[in-house]
Amino acid sequence: MKTSTLPAIRVKPELREAAERALRPKETLSKLMESSLESFISHRAAEDEFISRGLRAAQTARQDNAYVSVQDVLTQLDQRIAAAKRK
Repeated sequence: MKTSTLPAIRVKPELREAAERALRPKETLSKLMESSLESFISHRAAEDEFISRGLRAAQTARQDNAYVSVQDVLTQLDQRIAAAKRK
């Protein structure tokens, strides 16, 4: 597959300088931008899926009229915390 270019972006000089300071040895600004974009896209996809799952769960709860009380959730969380501390 052939590669393609993304549009150039204009940034403040301070942002470019900060980006250049963040570079690892032998890393280019282009590679930093590419990896940042890949990371952002992955994060956005995970965020969208999280929201989608939450909306489906809310719809299912409304349809089934099956809800979990706040107190039950807090109790379960306290139990998980206590179990993790024991390890």
